[in-house]
Amino acid sequence: MKITISGKNIDVTEGLKAAVNEKLGKLEKYFTPDTNVIVTLSVEKERQKIEVTIPVKGNIIRSEQVSNDMYVSIDLVEEVIERQLRKYKNKIADKQQEAGNFQKDYLEHDYLEDEDIQIIRTKKFGMKPMYPEDACVQMELLGHTFFVFRNAETDEVNVVYKRKNNTYGLIEPEC
Repeated sequence: MKITISGKNIDVTEGLKAAVNEKLGKLEKYFTPDTNVIVTLSVEKERQKIEVTIPVKGNIIRSEQVSNDMYVSIDLVEEVIERQLRKYKNKIADKQQEAGNFQKDYLEHDYLEDEDIQIIRTKKFGMKPMYPEDACVQMELLGHTFFVFRNAETDEVNVVYKRKNNTYGLIEPEC
């Protein structure tokens, strides 16, 4: 694997480079030597963030982890990517891509974790038209992190969701 490390608002020290190479080096068992791994370290106030992007044939494997210690973020990102690789092996590495970016051992190994996405509950409800701000209030009243509603202005189905900094997002369909 070829690991490219860059920094935003942070001096990428030799210690950080060594930590990234050591942790992400554990992923070599999954990828071929010519696989590129793009790592971006950044700092915003007390937030120490690492973003890892691994473009592979037909897919992108990505994880972003934030903590108040960069070394903790580095540990977390490696664990998340490894879990993603085990969980979605059959979906990201279909048998026709064996010549792609993945090691043969990874493709042949059967992981015991749940590999299939299972929908365990279906819920139906009426959607009366409302404004996005009203949908946010309803979402808060329900104690949920997202809320599906029919937008009173556009008559389209929209989703509002709670973001990390106690702000809200709105998802609208693109016509």
